[in-house]
Amino acid sequence: MEGHLETKVFSTSSGPRFGEQLNNLDRCPHCSIANPHFSVAWASQGPIPRKDGGIPQNWGCFVCSSCGSVLTVSGKVHGTSVDWTGMFPQSKSAHKDLPEAARKYLQQAFETLHAPDAAAVMAGSAVDAMLKARGLSEGSLYSRIDKALEQNLLTKGMADWAHAVRLGSNRPRHADADKPHVSPTEAKQSVEFAEALGNFLFVLTAQIERGLANAGAKGRQPPAQSI
Repeated sequence: MEGHLETKVFSTSSGPRFGEQLNNLDRCPHCSIANPHFSVAWASQGPIPRKDGGIPQNWGCFVCSSCGSVLTVSGKVHGTSVDWTGMFPQSKSAHKDLPEAARKYLQQAFETLHAPDAAAVMAGSAVDAMLKARGLSEGSLYSRIDKALEQNLLTKGMADWAHAVRLGSNRPRHADADKPHVSPTEAKQSVEFAEALGNFLFVLTAQIERGLANAGAKGRQPPAQSI
């Protein structure tokens, strides 16, 4: 969670209340616009008790002036400051297990969703980098997706999905006379595919390898001696 969120705290008869603005977010987690402006839609009058017995917290819902989406935050108020405990949804971050080039392109895709053409181009570049990292560097993106399917790097469903969304990333680079620009929905689909492909080709594999390594390390430990 972003650790430098700021809002004024007001006192009410029922307890502290978050202020009218939520500041210091780098990007909106919905549309990814930089330095977003968030205004309060609702804020609890004092902390709300937790059913799990945890410490009561203040809650607030704030609306992005760019996309109109809602961000929900929670925190523990101490005087005029807030110890933030939650932000929903979180901002997107490309997974550390991705190859460096692919990770950078995918992060840029996340951060440019407010500009669909740019986001689709970055998503296409991320897919290109992922395929190259798997040794598929020759030919068009279309042909390399098909080659990845032939080599069992992708499932048929993943390959079909790639063919369905990839045109969105090509249009800004090779202008289509009838529809030169990518729609926000098309850009979102392209970015979602790029993220899913990265998870499928790299993140899941890395998690499995770490799991096997941890299981093997535990298996090599001497059994605990009974007392």
